Amino acid sequence: MENALGLTGYQATMMTIVFALGILGIGGLLMAIFWPKRWKMKYRMEIGFVVLLAVLVWYADRKSTEVYSAYQADLNESGELSVDGYEAAGEFDRTLRVIAFQWGFAFLTEEDEISRNAAVVQPGERVLFEIISNDVIHGFNIPAVGITTEFGPGENRQVWIRAPKEPGKYLIQCLNYCGVGHAQMKAWLVVEGPEEGGEV
Repeated sequence: MENALGLTGYQATMMTIVFALGILGIGGLLMAIFWPKRWKMKYRMEIGFVVLLAVLVWYADRKSTEVYSAYQADLNESGELSVDGYEAAGEFDRTLRVIAFQWGFAFLTEEDEISRNAAVVQPGERVLFEIISNDVIHGFNIPAVGITTEFGPGENRQVWIRAPKEPGKYLIQCLNYCGVGHAQMKAWLVVEGPEEGGEV
């Protein structure tokens, strides 16, 4: 199972580079303070530093663009470019209302059945989440399908996913700090196999 906070992927690479540069920067400051002989940085070093920063910005922007483009391509291929309003409900296999609160999620089905900790779907389904918060700003993140959104009180956020084809339990978590219980604000996207059923 993927973890959005795990030390993998390009985020980890960027953090490693930033951490290394931070250590070098602190080392340089300490040298400037305690090194007896003063020296002036050469122009070539200054240019190299600027080039390094430009490469880091390019790398971060390229990776962000790849993620965004992949998501947009999926939308374009499916022909579902908008989920505004209820007229789009027929485009989805399942609609779930999500109420976020300190510190958990409640999932309501179209039949008004409620689950405190799980959104139950079938493999490959197109699932529309209609998300609201009843207290503070929250996040809604499902790492396994690459979807993240944030929303505050009074907002009605709509996002959709295509459920994983592999049956199992996939993490749902809040990524916006929302109080002392934030770390425990988790639920599960439960993808049931054809023969499975019942409550979770």
